[in-house]
Parts: sequence; C-alpha cells; structure tokens
Amino acid sequence: MSTPHPTPLTLAEAHRILKQFDCLKPQATETTPDKNVIRDALLLVVRHSDYQILGICADAIAPGRQALASYATALGYTLNPELAPVEGAVYIKFNPKSNLCYADSYAGEHRGVLVSCQSAYESGINEMYGHLPLDLFEPD
Repeated sequence: MSTPHPTPLTLAEAHRILKQFDCLKPQATETTPDKNVIRDALLLVVRHSDYQILGICADAIAPGRQALASYATALGYTLNPELAPVEGAVYIKFNPKSNLCYADSYAGEHRGVLVSCQSAYESGINEMYGHLPLDLFEPD
C-alpha cells in the first residue's frame, strides 16, 4: 500500500514529520509531506510503542468508521465495532487494549485521526500525533 520512502526514516525524523500535525501546537512548515512519507513515519513510531489508541474526528459516522477501519487494519488490529448511529460530526475512540470502541457527537472543528502511542517503558514512544488525514491508509 505504501511506497517506501527513498531513504529509510530515522525515529527522530518520523517524530518530526508527525509532530507537524500537532493540533495543540501547530508547527509552521512550508509543505506538508505526501501521504507515503506520513504513512512510513507513523508505521515507524508505531513499531516503537506497545499499542495505540485511535481517536477519529469526522463529519459523519460513515467516513469516521472507514478511517477507523483503515487505520486499525494498517496498525494490525482486528476490529468489529458496533457503533451507535450519530447524526452530524462524530468522534470515535478505539482502545485495542481494552477493546473499547464508541462513537459520540462532536462539536469541535478538527477533522482527522489522533494516534496516541503508548509504551510500558520510558524508552518507548509515548506521544500523540494528529490530526492525521482521515484517508491516510486509503488507496491513492
């Protein structure tokens, strides 16, 4: 699905690329990396964490569910959520460790995916990245 980055990314480079999407502290950048680079960066930091919690902010339940499915699959999670119908914008949370998955209405302005990387050890990645593109793992 992902075209490899010409030069393998270092963990520090991957973190820098993903932090450009930090909704709490927007980073000033000249250009947004292409989807292949963002995918490669995310998959690299995921390998350095024990598990990830996903938060999806979307305009409606259908695109939110699609983003959740594509991210979960790309990160190696099996997912069969029974999400309650939600009218309008939605926030979906998925925690694979507890198998918790729910959807609720969302009044915020952000759209995209939050990926919270969790590690049991200090040397692992304990960071939140996002809002990443909803369609990051969709075919181009």
